[in-house]
Amino acid sequence: MHPMEIAPGVQAAEWQVLKLDDPNSADWAVGVEMLEARIHERFIEPVDYLIASEETRPATERRFGFTILAVDCLLVETLGAFIEGLEDTLGKSEATFRKFLTTRRLFAEDFKTEDLAKQFYKEFRCGILHQAEVGGASKVWSVGPLLQVEGGRIIVNRNKFHERLKAEFKSYLAELRDPKNSALRENFRKKMNFISRR
Repeated sequence: MHPMEIAPGVQAAEWQVLKLDDPNSADWAVGVEMLEARIHERFIEPVDYLIASEETRPATERRFGFTILAVDCLLVETLGAFIEGLEDTLGKSEATFRKFLTTRRLFAEDFKTEDLAKQFYKEFRCGILHQAEVGGASKVWSVGPLLQVEGGRIIVNRNKFHERLKAEFKSYLAELRDPKNSALRENFRKKMNFISRR
């Protein structure tokens, strides 16, 4: 049986031996790099590739919106679990998702209300992942603002959503690198400990 990789080329045992009790330990940088590699390979790079592959097509001929948003919705929930220190999101998926959209700085400016975040969760995250379609009259687009709300429907720009999510991930990594963010670091550590034990 092959040892489990928790990031490209990184075995679970490599995480487990990190010395993270000292907030100023150099191992914190190593641990954050592991997370960065894990998220980039599994979520960010595939979506970057899909978006780039359609760049030269007119907006009306772009077809990868559902796949792009499916992966990005998985990433929202994944990052929410890391931020909150959740081993998994079973029974907490909607709350984790809504909290991320309404509290993380780069999304909160568009997701101004819990209701809007809940609608996005139901119509996009659940619609795409469970029914392979967007719920209600909402739709995925690749131009315009991140969100447009018109008469009860949401139009989301999948490209801007992805760019914002990448920027939010970069911000989270910077927070983890700061020894003053002990609670955030402890939550990250809890999640990575869970991942490395599976």
